[in-house]
Amino acid sequence: MKLKKGKGVALAPVELAGNFTRGLVATALLTAVQDRWSHGKPPGKKVLRMALQGGAALAAGIATAESLRRRDYASALIALAGGAAGIAAAEILLNPDPIPPAPETEIG
Repeated sequence: MKLKKGKGVALAPVELAGNFTRGLVATALLTAVQDRWSHGKPPGKKVLRMALQGGAALAAGIATAESLRRRDYASALIALAGGAAGIAAAEILLNPDPIPPAPETEIG
């Protein structure tokens, strides 16, 4: 049975959660081990931030790819936006070194 263009079954929440968990674990391992010998142990907050971002990126990437494969462009865009929002949220909430505002200059 052929699927009509733009129609199809979206990824189940269980599949999305599984993909997120795979990305989270893989990124956490990479962050915790990478450069450990040259820079010492990375802070836990950094590992958590990178792991959450990796999980969101992998889950969004797979959901976007599946939606594009089905030619369901609206779902692909929603998955992409959701992944970007998840990555941005983790960056904003868990980044220990926010960029300081630029100093104001006096115009006289």
